[in-house]
Amino acid sequence: MEVTKFQRIFAEDCTALGNSKASFHCTHWHNLCKSINLNESRMKQVEERYISLLTDFGFKRIFGTAMNKDLLICFLNSLFNGRQVVKDVKYLNPEHVGDVYTDRRAIFDVYCEGENGEKFIVEMQNAYQTYFKDRALFYSTFPIREQAPKGNEWDFKLNHIYTVALLNFNMNEDAFDKEKIRHHVQLCDTATHKVFYDKLEYIYVEISKFNKSLEELDTLYEKWLYALKNLYKLTQRPKELCDKVFDRLFEEAEIAKFTPQEMREYETSKMAYRDIKNSVDTAKREGIAEGMEKRSLEIARKMLAKGIDEATVKEITGLSAEHILQLKAEI
Repeated sequence: MEVTKFQRIFAEDCTALGNSKASFHCTHWHNLCKSINLNESRMKQVEERYISLLTDFGFKRIFGTAMNKDLLICFLNSLFNGRQVVKDVKYLNPEHVGDVYTDRRAIFDVYCEGENGEKFIVEMQNAYQTYFKDRALFYSTFPIREQAPKGNEWDFKLNHIYTVALLNFNMNEDAFDKEKIRHHVQLCDTATHKVFYDKLEYIYVEISKFNKSLEELDTLYEKWLYALKNLYKLTQRPKELCDKVFDRLFEEAEIAKFTPQEMREYETSKMAYRDIKNSVDTAKREGIAEGMEKRSLEIARKMLAKGIDEATVKEITGLSAEHILQLKAEI
């Protein structure tokens, strides 16, 4: 039974008694209920004080709004580490409809333009897709094609295009160094390994691999990776994230400041994120179980082929007697 129900029933009983002793107990019960309710409220705040940047709502709130563009600029500069300096950005329409040939729609998490006309696509991806590389390439064609002026002569000069993909999973890409988190991809000559075209870049960041603690953070880039992955777990701002730029981050990320509409949108986004992660986790478990079963069948076949008795095969592999008899019949 809920505390409020107890409170109401007990109060009714106290009123019926109508004596000072009952009144005394009612007062203490009322104070106890208030204390319990207050503690429950505090527990909820402790559970989640800041939004998760892994959710669609959280990511776009921090990096996809004009009033927070300083946060995006700071993050990009920490990512580029001097290779490219972003001084200002202008947010562009993140939704693109394909031409008459493709008729495909692309919706970017964040799409903006630098002061020199360079384009930035920034995406948060929480689950692996079979053709994820193809998708990234397809998305990058939109800022390429939109640079072509309509009805005018054009020399085909293009501005720089950056696609930044933040991955909350291990990409398991053969071309990548498995020990690295950040991967930089450009068009290169396969013989000389020299960059052939330097104005189309893909940067993949496997944030799921980032496991440094607060005490181990050295660079601004590492601090951003930590915030991306762990902000929602924090109950207060740690001293390691005291850089001035993070003032705005913690201010915008505080859930207590949300309007009712923002709270509803965040809860919806959080449920969508959890659905994705649960689906991924279930697929992993099923994949592991399927892999173990295949391995057991393979071992059982080899053992039976060598004439090892069924009881031993059953004990070693964990397969049922019926399954082993079926395998034996196939050999």
